[in-house]
Amino acid sequence: MSKNICPICGTQNCRQFFGDKIRTYLLCPNCQLIFVPSEFFLSAEDEKSRYDMHENNSNDHNYRTFLSKLFNPMIERIKAKDLGLDFGSGPGPTLSVMFKEAGHKMKIYDHFYENNPSVLEKKYDFITATEVVEHLHKPKEVLDKLWSILKPGSTLGLMTKLSSGTKNFKKWHYKNDDTHVCFFSKITFEWLAKQWNAEIEFIGVDVILLRKTINQ
Repeated sequence: MSKNICPICGTQNCRQFFGDKIRTYLLCPNCQLIFVPSEFFLSAEDEKSRYDMHENNSNDHNYRTFLSKLFNPMIERIKAKDLGLDFGSGPGPTLSVMFKEAGHKMKIYDHFYENNPSVLEKKYDFITATEVVEHLHKPKEVLDKLWSILKPGSTLGLMTKLSSGTKNFKKWHYKNDDTHVCFFSKITFEWLAKQWNAEIEFIGVDVILLRKTINQ
């Protein structure tokens, strides 16, 4: 498959618009996803070694405050004892703990730290993924899977820094993490919402809520 095919909408011949000493970056003219060609992906071993350096844990007040940007709007939209999935929970699952403390049942999944595919065969009342989508090598495949296991009337809550396209990209710190390979804009998520017939809401600068309609 050509490296110039957008991994979200499948548009071909996406053009390079920026490059640095480490990588090149392509821009999809259709959905406005910015992505890194697969030749620049880290090996699984190197990628995991980066995540192993994360020191986040459920007792870290600052980390909980950070996650509250997604937790607070999600908790307003779910019912008591709903079953949730925290996808990409990382080496120190915390958001799932916050939901459990609030009385919800939770499952977690992480490619490196909690790789239990059976949890991806269940149906969920809500799904969260914080600082995950920018790491995905096959973002459409993964997001479609999460959407498929979300119950009708339920919400998929995402947190990721949104790009403003080519504007100020050179100075954008978010691109400098070499595990970040996909950079979503509002237009990208609006494209996804249209494909899924989803209701979409942006909260603050980095929270995206996608609601599956009752009739889906």
